[in-house]
Amino acid sequence: MQFTSEQRLDDGVLEREFTLGEIPGTLWTPESAAPAPLILMAHNNGLPKGEARLVARARLSAAYGYAVATIDAPGCGDRPRSAAADQARADLRRAMQAGEPVDEIFESLVGPLVEKAVPEWRTTLDALLSLPEIGGPVGYSGWTAVGIRLAVVEPRIAAAGLFAGGYVPRAQREEARQVTIPLLFLLQWDDEGNPRQRALDLFDAFGTKEKTLHANLGGHLGTPWFEREDGDRFFGRHLK
Repeated sequence: MQFTSEQRLDDGVLEREFTLGEIPGTLWTPESAAPAPLILMAHNNGLPKGEARLVARARLSAAYGYAVATIDAPGCGDRPRSAAADQARADLRRAMQAGEPVDEIFESLVGPLVEKAVPEWRTTLDALLSLPEIGGPVGYSGWTAVGIRLAVVEPRIAAAGLFAGGYVPRAQREEARQVTIPLLFLLQWDDEGNPRQRALDLFDAFGTKEKTLHANLGGHLGTPWFEREDGDRFFGRHLK
């Protein structure tokens, strides 16, 4: 892992950009001298690690005392673009706007992304836990499809906060039954991009005995501000 830049932000959080092979990422760490518990924070496919909502969540969590890391998924953000994936995203947007079936388009786009992204997250986790300022345990926050796979294959993940989840590949819907770590599942009730009933069905499918559903009125971008703090309190119960 090579750090390429760093800056101390006005809330005392240290923000550092890094590269790990071909993987670009950002790490936020609190001022505390003690090793901090870690949250891996992933945005949905196609959005960069520097997306404003992700950065805001990461900075708040770091100010609460967590180390927070994010990386660009393959073909996203600063990574080389994939013409096939970009075409699939365009087809997906067109089909959704037209009210046409999108399952097969979604499978062709997100299924391969999960297969590529999860090994990169595990490699990144190896590198992060080797840093003296970061300790365990580890939480995951964000993109549901990747979070399900990580929760199944990565024993170092102790708790997860997952967003929406109406459109999740078939493989991860099956894997949800194997997830046994504590979960916080966040759903926007009027989310135009995630069918509500499918998200509720996915929540029911999770195998863990400790799962909490937070459902709020509003569309995809209408998540209430207090959910950021609720998320940090959830991780506080399981990572500290």
